[in-house]
Amino acid sequence: MKNLSGANLNNGAAVGPQGEGIDSPSTFPRYPAYKESRVEWLGRLPQHWIVGCLKHTLIELISGGTPESNNPAYWADGDGVPWVAISDMTKGLVINGTAKAITEDGLRSKGLRVMPAGGLLYSIYASIGKVAVLGLSAVTNQAILGLVVNGAVADQQFVRWWLVSLESWVKTVSSSNTQDNLNAEKVKNLPFAFPTLTEQTQIARFLDHETARIDALIEEQQRLIELLKEKRQSVISHAVTKGLDPTVPMKDSGVEWLGDVPAHWVVSKFGYISSVVRGGSPRPAGDPELFNGDYSPWVTVAEITKDDEIYLDETESFLTKKGSDQCRIFSKGTLVLSNSGATLGVPKILMIDANANDGVVGFENISLDKEYSYLYLTTLTEGLRDRAAGSGQPNLNTDIVKSIDVPIPPSNEVVEIVAAVKN
Repeated sequence: MKNLSGANLNNGAAVGPQGEGIDSPSTFPRYPAYKESRVEWLGRLPQHWIVGCLKHTLIELISGGTPESNNPAYWADGDGVPWVAISDMTKGLVINGTAKAITEDGLRSKGLRVMPAGGLLYSIYASIGKVAVLGLSAVTNQAILGLVVNGAVADQQFVRWWLVSLESWVKTVSSSNTQDNLNAEKVKNLPFAFPTLTEQTQIARFLDHETARIDALIEEQQRLIELLKEKRQSVISHAVTKGLDPTVPMKDSGVEWLGDVPAHWVVSKFGYISSVVRGGSPRPAGDPELFNGDYSPWVTVAEITKDDEIYLDETESFLTKKGSDQCRIFSKGTLVLSNSGATLGVPKILMIDANANDGVVGFENISLDKEYSYLYLTTLTEGLRDRAAGSGQPNLNTDIVKSIDVPIPPSNEVVEIVAAVKN
C-alpha cells in the first residue's frame, strides 16, 4: 500500500496525506524551532515532535467478525453482546447502541473478543477511515477494528482527531489499490506525529471546543434555513390559493381542504387542464441492451427528488435507443411529478427531451402556466404523501393525479404570482 508520493505502508514507514505543513496560512502561534519530518506530505514539525506510526500509540488492535447469519443460535433477539456494524458507526461520534446483538455461541464461533466501553473503533472496509468512540462493551464485524490506546504515551482523543484528519487521504490511497480496504497491519503503520502528552491533551481539548462551537453554528444555520423554507412555502401556498390582493372578495371553493378562494378564480382539476400520463420502464429491468446507454436521458424518481430546483436539465443515466423506443418520451418543457415511493409528490419541469420511468407522471398539453403549476404542486407534496399512505398504496395512479383540485387565477394574476414568488 502506497501513499500519494509512492512510499510504502506495508514496510511500516510512516506516510500520510499531502498537505501544506506549517507553511499553510494560520493564525496559530509558531513554535520557536522546527525540523524536517522526512515525510513528504507532512513537511516540517515542531523540533520536539516525534514522527512514528499509529502502532506506537496502541496497546492492541482488536479484530471483529460476523457469525453465520443463517444460524439463529448465534444471534440474540433481545439481550446479547452488542455487535457493531458500519451502519452503527455512521450514526454519530459515540456508539451507545447497535442494531444487532450476538449470543455467547456466536461469540465463540468466531473467537470474538468483547471490547470494553471507552475505546476507539476504526472502519477498514466500506465507509473506510471512519472513527467512533465505543460507548458500551461490544464486539464488531470484520469491517471494524477496535483500538486500545496506551494512555502513557498518547491521549486517546488526540489519536481520534489524528485519524479523523487522515480520513480523506486513507480513502484516496485505498481506492488507488485493487481493493478498497485496509487491514490491521496497514492501520498499525498509519503515520502519527507525537507531540508531548500534555500538548496532545491541549490540542484535543482545543479541537473538541472549536468543533463543538462550529457544529453549534452549523446547526443554528440549518435551523434558520429550515425556518426560511417553511416561511417560503407558506408564502407560496397563500399566493397560489388566495392570491396577492387581500382585499378581493372570496368564495367557497367547494373543496374542503382548499377553503375560500378569490371569487373570480376558477377551481378545476389537473385532469381537465392537461393530459396526465405515466412514464414507463423498459423490460426486462437492467437489460444492458436497454439501460446504461447514451441515447436518451432517463428520468427516475431519484432524479426528480435529488434537489429543490424547479428545472431538470440533465440526468445521470441514459437509455439505449432500443430502451427508449419501448417507453414514452416527455418533451422539453413538460411538467412532471414523482408518483411512487417515499418521495412521491415532488414536481419538476424538464428542460430536456427524456424518457421517464413508471414512478413519474407527466402533465402534457397543460393549459395552466407550468411554473405556476409547479409552485402549486410543491404545496401539495405532504398532503399527497399522507393520501397515498392512508390508502395503503405508496403511489399515486394517474386517476388520483387527474382528480387533484387546482385553483386557477386569470392569466395576468398567474404572471404576477410567479414573479412575486421568484422575488
